[in-house]
Formats: sequence, C-alpha cells, structure tokens
Amino acid sequence: MPTPDHRRLILASGSPRRRELLALTGLTFEIATADIDETPHPGEPAAAYTIRLSQSKAEAVARSISGGALVLAADTTVADGDTILGKPADPAEARAMLVRLRGRTHQVYTALTVIDADSGQRLTDAAVTDVPMRAYSDAEIEAYIASGDPFDKAGGYAIQNSGFRPVNLTEGCFANVVGLPLCHLLRTLRRFGVRPAADVPRLCQDHHDYLCTVAQAILEGEPSA
Repeated sequence: MPTPDHRRLILASGSPRRRELLALTGLTFEIATADIDETPHPGEPAAAYTIRLSQSKAEAVARSISGGALVLAADTTVADGDTILGKPADPAEARAMLVRLRGRTHQVYTALTVIDADSGQRLTDAAVTDVPMRAYSDAEIEAYIASGDPFDKAGGYAIQNSGFRPVNLTEGCFANVVGLPLCHLLRTLRRFGVRPAADVPRLCQDHHDYLCTVAQAILEGEPSA
C-alpha cells in the first residue's frame, strides 16, 4: 500500500513543459490526457475560464481511471485585458499576437485541480502573474515565427525560449507562466498528505535561472503570484 508521500499520481496533461516541471518535485507520476471542449463561454473572464478547464480536465481523467490515484490537471491562459489569447493558428495570427503584446504587460493565469479518485475530494488553486514583454524588433518576431515555436503556445510565445527571450520578468512566479505554478501545487498536495522530499522552490529557481521573490509567500498561503 503506498504511503501518503508516495500515492499514485496522474498528470492529466500531454504538455512536455508540465511534465518537466512536475518532475522537479521528485514525485513519480503517470500521464493521461483529457479530451474536452476548450471553447470559452461568451463573456467568460480569463480566471474563471482557466479554473473551469482545469476542473473539467481533472474530472474527465478521474472518471476514466481504475484504482486509486490523485489526478492533477492544469490549464494556462494568456490574457490581454479582457481578451483571451489562445494558440496562434498561422504565422499571421502569431505575428499579430506578438505585436500586440510587445512592450506591454499582460496577465498569465494558471489553475490547477487535484482530485482524489477514491474519495472524490477536489481542490483547485490558481495563480496569476503580470508579464512585462520587452520591446523586441520586427526582425526578431519574424525569426521566432520561422522557428515554429509560437504555434503550440498560448499568446504565441514561450517565456523559457532562450533564443527569443520575449519577457522581462523580475517578480512573480516564473513556473506559472511556463504552465505549472509549483509552489501552488506544493501547498495543494500538502492538503492531500503529499510532501515531496525535494527542495522544489530552489530546484525551480535553478532550472529557470530565476530569482523568485514570491515562493515563500505562496507557500504560506498568498492567493496568487
């Protein structure tokens, strides 16, 4: 029988970025994906949309598995004001998104939901980070589009792209912008009795070469970062 620290954990996501981040916890996990409708409801705010999708993904996978497990799902949304920016469908849409965001600050929301498939207990947590974009040039936009990287990224960019480096982030949760806010995840897992042995905040900072100013506050219960 697994101990509370070694419960079966299922990541309800096919995202390589989320797999990479979750691996920093040192926890063993399986992968299962959920096929849900991700269309925003009319007038739905970005925060509510993100929470709804994380819950729907977790519920879909929890219904599909056999045996006890904790199911973790997450959803990340890039928003500019009231506008949700999804994944660009083509170079023109990627270009429009990158021009729109250039030199300005927008928000990235991530919601994560953990469901105990045995008991039905469900907890959802959410993070929001203000993301200032640098004033990259038109030539940099074209080179980035040519790389193909924007097309599976909400908002048309990846904060961790070492060639483009589109973001001037100096405060807030870097991992949230990548797609899985690890300190929010830690405080949620603790409520299920799971406490990774790894020093996750330090590993996250080392992995992203980023000095985090909010990790302790999040672990102590601050709502967002």
